[in-house]
Amino acid sequence: MGPAPLQAGDVISSGEPNSTVVTGSSLFRDPPMPDRPISLRITPGPRLDWFAPGSWQALARKSWTVTADSNRIGVRLSGQPLKFARHDQLPSEGMVTGALQVPPSGLPTIFLADRPVTGGYPVIAVVRHTDLNLLAQAGPGQQIRFLI
Repeated sequence: MGPAPLQAGDVISSGEPNSTVVTGSSLFRDPPMPDRPISLRITPGPRLDWFAPGSWQALARKSWTVTADSNRIGVRLSGQPLKFARHDQLPSEGMVTGALQVPPSGLPTIFLADRPVTGGYPVIAVVRHTDLNLLAQAGPGQQIRFLI
C-alpha cells in the first residue's frame, strides 16, 4: 500500500530548477546585542483605559528588563510597575501574539509563539509583528525600550 520505502540512490523530484536567488529578507533584523537595549514598536491595546493616566507614556519612558522566567509563551519584564485605574476583574478574552498583558503586579508579559488563546488581564499595548522575531531572541537581562 502506497509507494515503496526510500532506498539509497533514490531521487526525489521537487519540480523544475529555479534560477531566482533569494538573497535575504527585510523581515528579519540583526539579533539583539546584550549590551544595547532592543527597541520594540507598540500600538495601543484594547484595555488602555484600565490603566492610570500616563501609563501609556510610561511604557516608552521607562526601560524594562527581560527576566529569567521568560519562555516561548511570553517574555516577562521587570521594571517599575504600571499603575491601574481599575481593579475589578476582567473577563477572559482572546489574546494575540505580541500582546502586552499586565497582571496585578503591574509588570508586563509580552506573549510570543506559544501564547495562550485567552487571557484575563488587561492588554495595554501590542508589539508590532515585525519586531517579535527580535524579541524572541532576547535573553535574560536584555534591556527593552518601547517606541510609541
